Amino acid sequence: MASQPARSSNGTRAFSAPGWRPLVAETIALIDFGAGNLYSVHNALKAAGAEATITADPELVARADRIVLPGVGAFAACRAALFAIDGMVEALNARVRKDGVPFLGICVGMQMMAGTGHEHGKHHGLGWIAGSVTALDPAVREVRVPHMGWNAVSTDRRHDVVKDGEAYFLHSYAFEPTRTEDVIAVTDHGGPVVAAVGRDNMLGVQFHPEKSQGYGIAMLERFLTWAP
Repeated sequence: MASQPARSSNGTRAFSAPGWRPLVAETIALIDFGAGNLYSVHNALKAAGAEATITADPELVARADRIVLPGVGAFAACRAALFAIDGMVEALNARVRKDGVPFLGICVGMQMMAGTGHEHGKHHGLGWIAGSVTALDPAVREVRVPHMGWNAVSTDRRHDVVKDGEAYFLHSYAFEPTRTEDVIAVTDHGGPVVAAVGRDNMLGVQFHPEKSQGYGIAMLERFLTWAP
């Protein structure tokens, strides 16, 4: 039977497989707000060399060396769940925006970095990178939506974490940053779709590194040693 993350008294969970040692001796906070692909991301981080802690505790997030925010589902539901955790948004803003620790948003976790999202109404995101999350229109793009499966990731500029390759996507909405310099990579699905955004210590990817096999694990390895 595969080992499972063990839950501590404060609600956090860390991997406890006997004999396993992390390659990265840091606190990696994997945020649990009830709408993320937690265990798949946790296992991918483990494969990349990190002992991530699954947590909904803002105090742990405020001490973390690196932060990962996964997310699956609709922007509105994910946003509501994250903002409902008392003190979490404040901890994220303090640790990521003020202290500058490396941050990775995955799928809807990346979309929540935006100013606004337009799925199931208009909702404010974290507002870290100016822009909006809007629907992929199959009539305009003449492709099937959701965008699901493997697709090329093409970098617009050099980045220490995101490289050219093939990644797995599953989404019906996409982040459109206001500033082109915040776009790190694109993919093609009936036209350009933003695949990765970033600024300073903040990084977001629309694709799922935990489902992207070797490409995804290599990207996570680079994130774990990234010193922006």
